[in-house]
Amino acid sequence: MPSAAKIRPRRSVLYAPASNARAVEKARSLPCDVVILDLEDAVGPDAKDEARAAAVRAIGDGGFGDRELVVRVNGLDTEWGSADLAAIAHAGPAAVLAPKIRSAADVAAYAAAGAPLWLMIETCAGVLALDALGRASAQHGVTAWVLGVNDLAAEMGARAGRTALAPVLTLAVIAARANGLAILDAVFNDIADPGGLASECSQGRDLGFDGKTVIHPTQIAAANAAFSPDEAEIIWARTVVKAFDSPENAGKGVLKVDGRMVERLHRDAALRVVALSEAISAKDG
Repeated sequence: MPSAAKIRPRRSVLYAPASNARAVEKARSLPCDVVILDLEDAVGPDAKDEARAAAVRAIGDGGFGDRELVVRVNGLDTEWGSADLAAIAHAGPAAVLAPKIRSAADVAAYAAAGAPLWLMIETCAGVLALDALGRASAQHGVTAWVLGVNDLAAEMGARAGRTALAPVLTLAVIAARANGLAILDAVFNDIADPGGLASECSQGRDLGFDGKTVIHPTQIAAANAAFSPDEAEIIWARTVVKAFDSPENAGKGVLKVDGRMVERLHRDAALRVVALSEAISAKDG
């Protein structure tokens, strides 16, 4: 898990087709934490070159404020991938998002471009290689993983939706945390079902994800709400930190705080809640 000192909000991560100028411009003013300009799934074959050029222009033009700007490139096994990676790495977004990662060798191939890197976990081979991908990610400076359950479910032939993928979600979070990575939950496809979105956001947070990828501006608020510590969490976190930092408790590994037994590891978690809440307050004003 990223340390409290390095934490930044990634509650809502909006995909925007790089070829859609209106969507890219709107993303500059939306209350999301991250914008992913997409060159892959959201862009048809005939528009790939145009989308790449548009993404480079968008990076150069800026205007995204404190939102992280990430670009998802096409895979290196496609006819567009190498050109995408070279152009986007040179343009300098916050990160390049590499799709359909299957092995540690894939991680090394994308990392060779020298750009900060995020990875999509969305293939059966990638799931079976989570431990190796985690180690490769740490080696090559990857900072975040993004779950892609649409591609994974299609490859599996799964018909039970998210239920069938529950073990994958848990294992992905474990592998990410074991290697100090942020991890973002997959998209919710039904834009017209806000209740379903809210439920899935809540589940994702309970599983340990840092935020959720979204496909429409109307989904941003639900993700922001679910992945922001609420007032009670923040108060409790500050109470735990204060208790362990009191001089009389120096060196103690276990304390009783407001009638509850807490260990020093809970102080670390509490520091993260405090840091996240402060980062969100600074971002949201």
